[in-house]
Parts: sequence; structure tokens; C-alpha cells
Amino acid sequence: MPKDHLNTVFKGALILSISSLVAKILSAVYRIPLQNMVGNTGFYVYQQIYPLYGIGMTFALNGFPNFISKLVAEQPDETSKSLIARRAFHILSGLSLVVFFGLQLGATWIAAHMGDVNLAPIISAVAWMFVFMPWLATGRGYYQGKFLMGPTAVSQLIEQVVRVAIIIMAAYFSVRLGWDNYRMGTWAMSSAPLAAICSSLSFTAFGLRYLLAPAPAPTHPLPSYRKLTKRFVIEGGTLCLVAAVVILLQLVDSFTVMRGLVHQGQLPEVAKALKGVYDRGQPLVQLGLVVATAFSATLLPALTDALAKRQPIEFKRQTQAMVHVSLALSMAATVGLVALMPQINRLLFGSLEGTTALRIYIISILFAALITTYTSVLQSLNEYTAMIIGIIAGLATKVLANYIFVVHYGINGASAVTVLSLAVMFAVMWLGSPEDLQQVLLESGYLIKLLALSAVMGIVVILSCHQITALVGPILANTRGMAGIITVIGVLIGVLVFVAGAVYARLFTIREWLVLPYGKRLIKAVAKGKEHHS
Repeated sequence: MPKDHLNTVFKGALILSISSLVAKILSAVYRIPLQNMVGNTGFYVYQQIYPLYGIGMTFALNGFPNFISKLVAEQPDETSKSLIARRAFHILSGLSLVVFFGLQLGATWIAAHMGDVNLAPIISAVAWMFVFMPWLATGRGYYQGKFLMGPTAVSQLIEQVVRVAIIIMAAYFSVRLGWDNYRMGTWAMSSAPLAAICSSLSFTAFGLRYLLAPAPAPTHPLPSYRKLTKRFVIEGGTLCLVAAVVILLQLVDSFTVMRGLVHQGQLPEVAKALKGVYDRGQPLVQLGLVVATAFSATLLPALTDALAKRQPIEFKRQTQAMVHVSLALSMAATVGLVALMPQINRLLFGSLEGTTALRIYIISILFAALITTYTSVLQSLNEYTAMIIGIIAGLATKVLANYIFVVHYGINGASAVTVLSLAVMFAVMWLGSPEDLQQVLLESGYLIKLLALSAVMGIVVILSCHQITALVGPILANTRGMAGIITVIGVLIGVLVFVAGAVYARLFTIREWLVLPYGKRLIKAVAKGKEHHS
């Protein structure tokens, strides 16, 4: 891959990473006032239906755009790229209408099987966002296939800002006007279609030119609608399942956790509140996954391009860089959040309820990041068997074990089954991947170095927090303000320890350092330091 093209790919990754980071921060931040304003039960009402929104946005933001980007990257000229995007839009439009009517007609049935029939109006409200999914997915996929990440980043930010603003207003009026939790939830979930409308406006020019204008004459043969639909179902469907894998597990939670807690002997209102506490882990996992997800979104068309130009060495180098960087960042985020969880729980949600369950749940970041990265590579190689089997095995684990574990171990059991399900998914995918791809994770002692470095970082952060707590006293340390201070100090210490350890242990190659923000500056600083001491 030429140097200028490679720079375009990584600049695109950076743009999408920043956009995703801002969007995920918004996605986590709005939950703080939401949970504090409406309480654990109100948070439960919102989070019970959130997986349906999350699946729709994953289809529109990650799964189908990634697949469409591959279709676009495969085309030899601009006319073919626009025509393949048009056909993708037609297929997705049919799919979205099926989902929309299914949710509208089945809202009461779905709510009843979640154990709370009062959730039906909220399901009907969120269903409308699927009407706008084809427009968003096609626009994002088209530009990503041309290595242009700006339009996706802009639409993503618009969607999050509008949605968060509406949710906060719904929570405010709920408290001010004395709405019940279900009315609040309905208004909050109405933010999904309204935000989708606003986000869709950023693709107006694209849609008018490529989707709605008269189609130009094809310059090269295009796959038929039948063949393309088959690829959408197999390849695109697999990508969507992978992209939504964490949310699908949360959907299983929506059907099993509250009912399992009631079966355990909890009163319904207590079970709802406990489910709200358990759901605190979701935004934390989203934040931990942001970088790995953004890099994987950019990786797919780049890998396709490298394969198309028959550059196996470049393909392997880029794959190694992405796997190593994604794994390191997700590992650091996982260990850091586990170490700081008591302070983070107090800071964000005002209590220490569910700290153990959240610590277990956070481990999901590690396996979810590996799944995201490996599936991007496997999809570029057209290797789908391991992905499909892995997803089925992981979801089956969650479906079969979750209710039983909740009945016996409460929300700690639900967290443990989530981690186990993701571990099963990744294990199947890794074992079913080509030998070269398996070795990327094991070669050069990388994994051993990373595990040792992460353990050291976690221990240092925990000891530092204990030391600060001892200095200020337990009463002051138990306040939200001090929890925030301890969290910031812990994050800074963790980053310094991890970066210094990575440099000392030579965890990354120069190529891998350059992928990271400020990696070039760090390389120069280390080089100057060596010159100074020599």
C-alpha cells in the first residue's frame, strides 16, 4: 500500500476514533444525570429497551456500513460504486420495514416476555428509528469504502447530541411534572427516531445524487439483487451480529435478569432497581471499546484494498499492528476500570451498589475488542464459518446459562455469564481462524509482556488509591468529589505506568507506535533520551 494511501487510512481511523470517543463519552455522560434524576428503577425502564435501539444503531453505524464499504471498495470505478450503493439501499429498505412492523405489532408480546407489559409503548417508540436505518447505513458505508470517514463521524455526532439532549429533557420534565417511569421512558426512547432524522440530513446530498436520482448506465457487470441479498444475509448479517454482540447479550439480560431476580425471591420493584444497578456497566464497556471499534471500522476497506492489490506482507503487517494496538488499549482500559471501579461507581452513580458485578462485567471489554478486531480481518478474508459458529456458541451460552446464574448468584451471575459468553465466542473464532492470524496474538512474547505490564499497572493503581484513601480518611474518601479526584489521579498514574512499561518492555514496534495518537512524538522523545545518555 502506498505511503500516502496508508496515511489516509490512519487519518481516517483517527477522525473516526475522535468522533466515536466524543459520541461514547456523550453516551456515558447522559446516563449520569439520567440515573441520578430518575433513580435505579427509572434507569431500569430505559435500559430494558435500550438494546433494541443499540441493535438498530449498530446496524446503521457499524455492521451494514462496514459490509457496504467492502462492496464499494471492490468496485473498479465511481459509477459502479454508486450503483452498488443504490442496490444496497433498496435491500436494506425492505429489511428495515420488516423489522419496523415486527416491533410495532409485537410490542406487547415482547414486553410481556421481558416480565413487564408496561414497556410496550417504549418498544413502539424506538421502532421508528429502523425506518431511517437504510439511509444512514448506505451513506456511511459508501464514504467509508472510499476511505472518507468524515461523513460517518459528522452523522454520528449529530445523532448522539440530538438524542442525548432529548433524553435529558425527558428526564428533567419527568422529575418536574411527576411523570411515572414508563412515560419518561417512552419520551426518552422517542429520541432515537428524532435523532436518526437529524443524522440522516447529513447524507441529503449523497442520497439525492446516488440513491434517488435516475441511475446511470452500468460500466461493469454488477451482482444481481438475488446474489447481493444473499451476501447481505450471510456476510452483512454476520458483521451486524458481531458488531452488536455485546448489545445482543444485553438483550438476553432484558428477558432474563429481572425475571430471574423475582424467581430468586426479590420483590418486583426491588428486582427492577437491581437490574438498574446492573445496567450501570453498559456505558463503561462502551467507553472501553471505542478505540478498538473505530480502528476496526477503518481497517476493513484497507484490508480489502491490500488483498485486492495482492500485498500479503502489507496485509499481515497491518493486521498485526491493529490486533496488537486494539488488544493493548482494551487490556489497559479493562484493568484500569476494574482497579478504579469503587471510585468510578461512587463518582458516576452516587453509590457502591453492584461494584463486584460491575468489576466482573468490565472484563467484557477485553474479549469484545478482540472479537471486533479479529472479525474485521476474517471478513476481509471472506472467512465466515468461524465467526458464525462463534456467535452462535456465545449467544447459546448466554441464553442457556443466564437465567440459572441470576437465580443463584443475582446480578453477579449475569455479569459472569456475559464474560463467559464473549470468551466462548472469541475462543471459537480464534481456533477457527487461519494459522497466521492465530500467531499474530502469540508471536514475540507480546501477550506475556502485555499481561505482566497490565498486572503491574493494576497493582500500582489500586495501591495508590488505597494510599490516598488512608491519607484523607474514610469519611472524606466516601464523597463523590473525592472519588472523582482519586479517579483522575488513578487514571494518570495508570497511563504513566502503562506507557513507561510499554516503552521499557518494547511492547510495540515502531509501526505500532505510529498508529497511536502522539506515538510519533513519544518515539522522538525516547530517541532523544537515548542520545542524551549515550
